[in-house]
Amino acid sequence: MPAQIISGKEVSAQVRARLKKEVEEMKAQDPNFSPGLVILQVGDRDDSNLYISMKIKAAAEIGINATHMRLPKTATENEVLERIREVNENSSIHGLIVQLPLDSVNKMDTEKVTNAVAPEKDVDGLTSINAGKLARGDLGDCFLPCTPNGCMELIKRTGVSIAGKKAVVVGRSKIVGAPMHDLLLWSHATVTICHSRTANLSEEVSKADILVVGIGKAEMVKGDWIKKGAVVIDCGINHVPDESKPSGKRVVGDVDYTSAKEQAGFITPVPGGVGPMTVAMLMANTVLGAKRFLDSHQPGKWSISYTELNLQKPVPSDIVISRSCVPKPIDCMAREVGLLSDEVELYGKTKAKVQLSIMKRLQAQPDGKYVVVTGITPTPLGEGKSTTTIGLVQALGAHLKLNVFACVRQPSQGPTFGIKGGAAGGGYSQVIPMEEFNLHLTGDIHAITAANNLVAAAIDARIFHENTQTDKALYNRLVPINGGQRQFSPIQINRLKKLGIEKTDPNTLTDEEVTRFARLDMNPEAVTWQRVLDTNDRFLRKITIGQSPTEKGFTREAQFDITVASEIMAVLALTSSLADMRQRLANMVVATSKSGQPITTEDLGVSGALAVLMRDAIKPNLMQTLEGTPVFVHAGPFANIAHGNSSILADKIALKLVGPEGFVVTEAGFGADIGMEKFFNIKCRYSGLRPHVVVLVATVRALKMHGGGPKVTAGMPLPKEYVEENLELLETGCGNMKKQIENARLFGVPVVVAVNAFKTDTQAELELICSVAKAAGAFDAVRCSHWAEGGAGAVALGQAVQRASESPSDFKFLYDVELPIADKIRIIAQKIYGADDIELLPEAQRKVELYTKQGFGNLPICMAKTHLSLSHDADKKGVPTGFVVPVRDIKASVGAGFLFPLVGTMPTIPGLPTRPCFYDIDLDPETEQVNGLF
Repeated sequence: MPAQIISGKEVSAQVRARLKKEVEEMKAQDPNFSPGLVILQVGDRDDSNLYISMKIKAAAEIGINATHMRLPKTATENEVLERIREVNENSSIHGLIVQLPLDSVNKMDTEKVTNAVAPEKDVDGLTSINAGKLARGDLGDCFLPCTPNGCMELIKRTGVSIAGKKAVVVGRSKIVGAPMHDLLLWSHATVTICHSRTANLSEEVSKADILVVGIGKAEMVKGDWIKKGAVVIDCGINHVPDESKPSGKRVVGDVDYTSAKEQAGFITPVPGGVGPMTVAMLMANTVLGAKRFLDSHQPGKWSISYTELNLQKPVPSDIVISRSCVPKPIDCMAREVGLLSDEVELYGKTKAKVQLSIMKRLQAQPDGKYVVVTGITPTPLGEGKSTTTIGLVQALGAHLKLNVFACVRQPSQGPTFGIKGGAAGGGYSQVIPMEEFNLHLTGDIHAITAANNLVAAAIDARIFHENTQTDKALYNRLVPINGGQRQFSPIQINRLKKLGIEKTDPNTLTDEEVTRFARLDMNPEAVTWQRVLDTNDRFLRKITIGQSPTEKGFTREAQFDITVASEIMAVLALTSSLADMRQRLANMVVATSKSGQPITTEDLGVSGALAVLMRDAIKPNLMQTLEGTPVFVHAGPFANIAHGNSSILADKIALKLVGPEGFVVTEAGFGADIGMEKFFNIKCRYSGLRPHVVVLVATVRALKMHGGGPKVTAGMPLPKEYVEENLELLETGCGNMKKQIENARLFGVPVVVAVNAFKTDTQAELELICSVAKAAGAFDAVRCSHWAEGGAGAVALGQAVQRASESPSDFKFLYDVELPIADKIRIIAQKIYGADDIELLPEAQRKVELYTKQGFGNLPICMAKTHLSLSHDADKKGVPTGFVVPVRDIKASVGAGFLFPLVGTMPTIPGLPTRPCFYDIDLDPETEQVNGLF
């Protein structure tokens, strides 16, 4: 009885149908996901082109995104290796095939090229790593070579059990014979491998219950060699002469099919047998690679190691602690939290930038829990918000084993070298390395400085040129002849459209249109844009510019701000994408024209250049804590004239990475009346994110100061009221904490009070704060000792935050942005500060009318007032009452997206004290260590 034909076409069709369904299921889970395959070809061989076209057609049918990457015959080995490296690092590609042979005029090491493919993308199964895993029997942790895998599928379709059978493989190639031997062996067959030099080959073949032939010799195996009823799999593809065919030849296998089918129980034809299965298994491996990728990159599926602290008592200095802990390589940290290699830009070994492309990859993933850390009204004694932020994430991660990210601001060089020093947390709750964190980091602040000052230069240059040229001369220089013709740049087209001029040919503008286009007509006295630098240089608070004779007498008064006070810093913190940043930069109002119109950076033609300067700064910076939990350090806007929060982008990326059960902890600058209020009303309004918990940080000694404790002098011992138990003074001061709890609850978010304990605090004092906090409506209040104990000292806080995040929340904004400007200011002053009312002084009233007329009246409000009191008076501690908030001026950050009323005098560049921090800072030339920074 003739053998049953095993149709590779039929089986491969069934495999493809199954794969198509699997791809559809993957896309149902994530509509933006598609398995990706790249076929890299060197040269242009006809047979290779035929095979590749078959693979691409099969991929399209299944839903695999296949790309044919062609390199010319002149390609060098290095060029091929570079292309492979690019594909290896492309997270959208899950399979890479190097089409063999490599048809190049240059010498190629095929083994080297093949092994350059990342094992997890080696869907041909040809790398030494995949071959080695197969040889060791690790079949679930490798890719099986496509032809042998297809042969196994065909054997299984016969219904013949492989286990215990005698199998013979004829041929020992790396592509077919050797892996076929391994697959049969691990399926429990007794396997003999034969080749062209095997003695008594026919005798060995005759013993086979299962025979696989892939020796490359046409019709070598005869029917009388084959055991009756055997399963015969023919992998050969050979061409023999046949005058009956139009081509003069036909395709045959390595088995004499006509005689063999009379002996075999099952047999594969050639063509139509193993060939279609090779392509099907290639597709199956690609889908498997995509599945493995999805499985290993599920939201919140972290494989993270934590660093164990070696706690010392007494607690050493911050820098000693920082240097005692060796940080994990940052690329390792990135992998642990689910970042892909092509999503990370390394800046040395301890910091990296994260590409915004991750937002698209993870957009379908659910967010984690969102926590903001704020504090009572600050005092010179300090409350430790940054330290608490880091201690909390160390507790949630290293001790409670939850996925957690800290998102914090980048510190300014001004306070680092001025009076405050470093800002990376403290004690055993720090971001490390502290030197990297507090100095240049990845250059974001420098980029903002450069961008800001480019705008300033553009403003004064434009005023100068408009004052010294006629309309026609100005226009001819703005739109110069290039290559024999004038042409508008894209940014100039934007200005024309803004002016209502629908023309694109510079030669067609009327004289009136030329004047309107060329003249911004800025009022020098209404220029609101200032130069910046990241240094506390008090003598630049008011300057005169343009005193060189070359400026022809066009002088004006101006000032410098510190870089973190630049509107560009606020834009960076509030932007949601590169396109959004480009638009926000374009919207920044830098001056008012003499006719009262706002002048923007887009009008100046500089907004595109700003986006270029900020291209890298927009990417969040990845670092880590002492205990190995991840930190995003990104943006650092002033908490007075800006909103004082780290970036929306860092928060959004972190919320995706931690997964639905994880936590993102971010910090708001100054007290809850400033940083937290702006976090909710500005940052959350633009981000669309809704916080789950507020952590309010308080200390015994700061609350005692609010209760009327004596003044503290820097460098002098603390008065006894702060180091001895005084419950009466403390209870009076708790009024400030109660008011800040009330402020947080106005937004409908549960509050957990973190009592940051010091060694001088007594148990009775700590218990009093917790009791008062709970009575005031806090969800919970817990003592913390993270400064001395790291994450272990904040475990109770972490548990309280976790419970609070599961409690009901009814988040709401404090005001509707459509309200009049004065009404929004009044709501903040009355509800958050406890004021009786506000008073708009003449300049502020004029600005209300101007901004309303210019269309900026519906922006949120970013109050600029002292952080040292709930009121506008820094000397009023506790909970002041019966006061009216005087608003002396209002300024607009239109690009960032808020108006900032000025309450009292608000310096925008600090000054250096008599003895700045830089006296203690130096570099050890031997070790290159920074000394004295902390």
